[in-house]
Amino acid sequence: MSPRPMAQIRLAGTGAWIGIALFCAIGIAVQFLRPDLDWLQAPMSFYLLGAYGYWLQAGYFALACAMVALAYAYYHALAPRARSAAPALMFALAAIGLCVTAVADGNLPQRAPTLEGWVHGTSAQAAFLFATTAMLLQAWRLRGDPAWRGRFALAFGWAALCFAAVWALSFWRDVPRGLAQKIVIALIVGWLAVSAAWLRRG
Repeated sequence: MSPRPMAQIRLAGTGAWIGIALFCAIGIAVQFLRPDLDWLQAPMSFYLLGAYGYWLQAGYFALACAMVALAYAYYHALAPRARSAAPALMFALAAIGLCVTAVADGNLPQRAPTLEGWVHGTSAQAAFLFATTAMLLQAWRLRGDPAWRGRFALAFGWAALCFAAVWALSFWRDVPRGLAQKIVIALIVGWLAVSAAWLRRG
């Protein structure tokens, strides 16, 4: 690989890592800045409303940009025979879903459901599913490149866990919703962060 593409790949990986770090920092900060919300019960959508909601929106946009950067970097980092546009497309769709989730107000328990709330919820679910599908597909493609094959087992196993966790979150209602959702988000963001770190190291 020529120096210019490698430099671009590392730059994209660094940009993705920064976007992920911003999302994590803001996401954690709002848990402490909103004592009116029970972090065990309140999903992230509640933190988008009211005080510091714009901060979290910015964090969502940063994470969306990070996923697009990852899609670009991995497509160009892998050997041509290992490349596929499918993971990049899934990451792009996840980023769009995340942006829509950030700007559309979710439904609140004490208020009547709205169309905007339905859009928020649908976009959030789509973002989860598109992101974890992209992770699975991207991890699978690592098998086709000898330079990346050694990372396949960790990447694919972790992505499979995230994919299963998203479905468990949809059907398992006996656990605190806020805690369960944040665990799933942490798993997904952790995979993205490790993947970005691999790209930064070239």
